Amino acid sequence: MAENKVIFEKSVPGRWGVILPESAAPQIKLSDNIAQELLRSSPAELPEVTEPQVVRHYVNLSVKNHHIDKDFYPLGSCTMKYNPKINDALAALPGFSTIHPLQGEENCQGALHIMFELSRMLQKITGMADCTLQPSAGSQGEFVGLLIMKKYHEQKGEDRKYIIIPETAHGTNPASVVLGGYQPLEVKSDNRGRVDMDDLRSKVNENVAGMMLTQPNTLGLFEDSIEEIASLIHDAGGLMYMDGANLNALVGLCRSADMGFDITHINLHKTFSTPHGGGGPGSGPIAVVDHLSKFLPVPRVAKQDNGQYYLQKNCPDSIGQVHSFYGNFSILVRAYVYIKMLGDEGLKKMSRQAIINANYLKHQLKDAFHIPFPEGTLHEFVVSGVKQKEKGVKVLDIAKALLDHGFHAPTIYFPNNVPEAMMIEPTESETRETLDRFVSSMLEINESINTNPESIKQCPVNTPVSRLDETKANRELNLRWKNDLS
Repeated sequence: MAENKVIFEKSVPGRWGVILPESAAPQIKLSDNIAQELLRSSPAELPEVTEPQVVRHYVNLSVKNHHIDKDFYPLGSCTMKYNPKINDALAALPGFSTIHPLQGEENCQGALHIMFELSRMLQKITGMADCTLQPSAGSQGEFVGLLIMKKYHEQKGEDRKYIIIPETAHGTNPASVVLGGYQPLEVKSDNRGRVDMDDLRSKVNENVAGMMLTQPNTLGLFEDSIEEIASLIHDAGGLMYMDGANLNALVGLCRSADMGFDITHINLHKTFSTPHGGGGPGSGPIAVVDHLSKFLPVPRVAKQDNGQYYLQKNCPDSIGQVHSFYGNFSILVRAYVYIKMLGDEGLKKMSRQAIINANYLKHQLKDAFHIPFPEGTLHEFVVSGVKQKEKGVKVLDIAKALLDHGFHAPTIYFPNNVPEAMMIEPTESETRETLDRFVSSMLEINESINTNPESIKQCPVNTPVSRLDETKANRELNLRWKNDLS
């Protein structure tokens, strides 16, 4: 432990990183204004270090974890792509970063303009009639969509019980269904990885409020029976909800409304330029068709005839407010800038490049790994490690080995209908050279499995934290560092 203290403790008495100028403000005797028992009896033990030490300390900490600025992060279904730094810089402008949500509408016209215009952009992208920017995550967007669905049926005097979801649905879908006051009703996949239409027909009835469907689905496959699916649900009086988590494959190429969806959520933090991961930040706007517009949350950004923006709050059919104030504003600025910079053609190119990259990787890996659904994919795809497991190496081991190659691992063991699943999403922001390095690493790991499988089961060995006993870690949880040096 003494050795660890030498490494961690960097403070040396008398060292300075900065010398603050003397304050020109009048000196106030603290003891005259603060209770004696709240005053320090000795100076604060602040670290005494040089500026280079501080900078190196935080830089070294930053590279111990993997992040998208460091290297490839092919986390399937999460769209971990590089985001332009100019968007961060613009979101940090004082007029955006120091604005207060309690400012009067007349003093924040610029912010309201961005929100109003972003809503219109998202309506254009999805083909929907109206939009709310309030939800601060895709999961909250799902919840809002289900509340809208519920209010729609209540106004019609209906008490429907079920929401149909595919077996490959994101985990937040069934959770949102329950929070929205419904029961999830699972529909199976067919041998092509799409919704099993016979199973769907057997479950559609007057008790079904709607269907939540990810398009493209979690296998990265386009649900090509979507028009028939939408007709089945609509004929039964239900609504179609599109989980937009995979919108990175569709922008500029096809629109939610054109496929028959009534509600769709849009993950700005995945598709439209916000650093994603670690639990946030996020933004999950909801867009709806015309007859559901009246149910959207309040307040809504509206525009007067004189060009002035205001917050519309008197909406009697609204489901109410779902977020403090008006949404996760800095994320909205980033999305606005991203869409403006790319334009219509740039957004199409984004989607096409994501699709090309995924198909390229899928083709390069098809001989070494089992591909359960070999036909053309969209922005992501799923490989199975069943061949490797037969040799004693699980997908978890492959994921650990990738860390030693400098890559973050793809999503593993999801979706559940593929054994030893590894879901890979390269996104559009990676070059062919990066993809080739990843392929080389995957093939090298596979070759090691063939010749020396035990070496892969020991990985990672080059990371700051090596292979952990995950069973022990779960059973003996210890989340706080303790100084046991004394």
